[in-house]
Order: sequence, then structure tokens, then C-alpha cells
Amino acid sequence: MRERKTEGANSPSSFAKNRMITIDKIKNIADLKIAEGTNFIVDISVKPGNKITVLLDNDEGVSISDCVAMSRHIEFSLDRESEDFELNVMSPGLTEPFKTLRQYQKYIEKQVDVVTKENKKISGKLLSVNNEGIELETKIKEKTEGKKAKQLIINNINLTFNQIKQTKVVISF
Repeated sequence: MRERKTEGANSPSSFAKNRMITIDKIKNIADLKIAEGTNFIVDISVKPGNKITVLLDNDEGVSISDCVAMSRHIEFSLDRESEDFELNVMSPGLTEPFKTLRQYQKYIEKQVDVVTKENKKISGKLLSVNNEGIELETKIKEKTEGKKAKQLIINNINLTFNQIKQTKVVISF
């Protein structure tokens, strides 16, 4: 009786095909492409089965051709024979919370909603951003004692990134 060789789940070639690709490897590959233009990486995730997602943005808005170019760059930099993977390159949606300092900078002078770690929602215009946090201009209408009309009160609020749970741009029509 002849022994049959099969490539099962524990065979050497199976291990190579199922080897997990690291976020650092994808970041290093993507950074080479980013250096060529004005796009920036918002997030990279690698899930089991090497399901890679790259969120790409640009201060002027990322285009489909930008996403295709990044996808091709990453795909051609990986070897499908040794690293089987699924790759999605896309722009972050407007309803997604900010993940990078660059996204905050992109939306200076725009209306944002901030949720603090205490679950307090603050809406206002994003005035400035630095490495420690943000400054918001908030407007509240309050009724002043003895007056019939509400008075508009404008406050500037400083929040550190440690105080912020999430920030999203306000979509207005």
C-alpha cells in the first residue's frame, strides 16, 4: 500500500499560506506610497484570515483612484504564494469618529460633535488642534433673568485627548 501525501492543515505550505500579515508590515508598505503625495493613513487593521483594511484620507478628500493606487501598491508588495490575503482600501466615512490628529486638523473651522469619556456631548466649531487636545467654540442660547429674549452665549472649551471618547464631523445640508 502506498502512502499518500496530502497538504493538510498542518503541512508546511499550509502554515505559509495562513501566516498572519502584521499591521506594521502593511504600514511600512503603505508609507512608501504615502510619501509620494498628500494622502494619509487613518487606520490599518488585519483580522484573522489576513483580512486587511486600510483607511486612506486626504485633506481635500480621497478619490477612488487614490484608493485603487494604494490597493495595487500593497497588493504588488505582498506575495500571494506565501501570504494569502483579502485587501480593502477605502476612505473613512463621514459618520466615522476621528482616529488621527490629521483628521482633526482637516476639520478645523468645521462643526463637530464631541463625546467625552463621561458621555457628555459637546457640539461646536473646531477652532484649533495640537498634540494635547482641541479647542471648541460652543454657542448656547440662555434666557436671562428679567429679559424675554434668549441671549447667545459663546464659550471656548479646551479638551485634552484623554478626555475625549470620540469626535465626529457634523454633516449639514
